[in-house]
Amino acid sequence: MTYNPTIHRRKSIRLQGYDYSQAGAYFITVCTHNRAPLFGEIVDGFMALNTAGQIVEKCWCAIPEHFPQVTLDEFVVMPNHVHGIITVGVNNVGANDYLPQPSKKTPRPLQHGTSRTIGSMVRGFKIGVTRWFRANTDIHAVWQRNYYEHIIRNEDAYLKIAEYIQTNPQRWEVDTYYV
Repeated sequence: MTYNPTIHRRKSIRLQGYDYSQAGAYFITVCTHNRAPLFGEIVDGFMALNTAGQIVEKCWCAIPEHFPQVTLDEFVVMPNHVHGIITVGVNNVGANDYLPQPSKKTPRPLQHGTSRTIGSMVRGFKIGVTRWFRANTDIHAVWQRNYYEHIIRNEDAYLKIAEYIQTNPQRWEVDTYYV
């Protein structure tokens, strides 16, 4: 079936008009294709990473090497998804109880035209993991299309999300992504 924009149009989950390269904290969830448990298993409330899960963790931790304006906060690799908080540009994001202001500016490119947006960070992460899978396994469809993101707007929200990430392995059997 060929692409037909009238029936295949997907509604964007992104905040309309928001500049995803601006300073802020973002909660990200990336899921595997068909929620396949590719990265390990939960054992007694702890995530036991397999080799692929270790590569996922390594690729996630490498994001700041490619995007120096970024720091990584809490994250967890689960059997079929990754949760993490990415902070762009500042270390105290969310402590001011404010709503992020939309920006009409176009994202500023990094050297060699690389985008600074959250989308480009997630895309690079997914590409790195996919390359490893394709070179080392017979799995070619690693990730579901797109990803979930949430702009963290204040310290209270940040703390709740951080706790959710930290305790995700203990709640695995009641998790939305449990298979």
